[in-house]
Amino acid sequence: MTESDTTTADALAQLSFAVMAALEKCSDRHGLSVAQARMLGILRDREPLMTALGAAMGLDKSSISGLVDRAERRGLVERYRSTQDGRAVHVRLTDEGRERIRRGEAEFAAEIARLVAPLAPGARAELTRHAISVAAAASAI
Repeated sequence: MTESDTTTADALAQLSFAVMAALEKCSDRHGLSVAQARMLGILRDREPLMTALGAAMGLDKSSISGLVDRAERRGLVERYRSTQDGRAVHVRLTDEGRERIRRGEAEFAAEIARLVAPLAPGARAELTRHAISVAAAASAI
């Protein structure tokens, strides 16, 4: 398939496969599943309620509970009761979880830099702007 024959859907699918491969590689290096890495990434700058974390990840109550349980046993996250509603539970990173995601992010950024290295700096900046727009539109759906 030539560049002129490639549809937007095809191009984005191929790009998503390459990005997911990089994410899987980095997650695996740090002993994490992609879902665990995604959860740690979400938690790096917030301490959401369990329900909000599940919604952000598209997981039902039992699936997010299992994911958090496994990460908690590994010392990556911890739960704590809400000060406003004692029935509600928040999740936050532990120091180990924060360090694990920090190292993983650096490696993932390096993998992505290798992927986009063939692009000129202006094209990389343009790709970033477009990716932000597409991601924002997707999250609004």
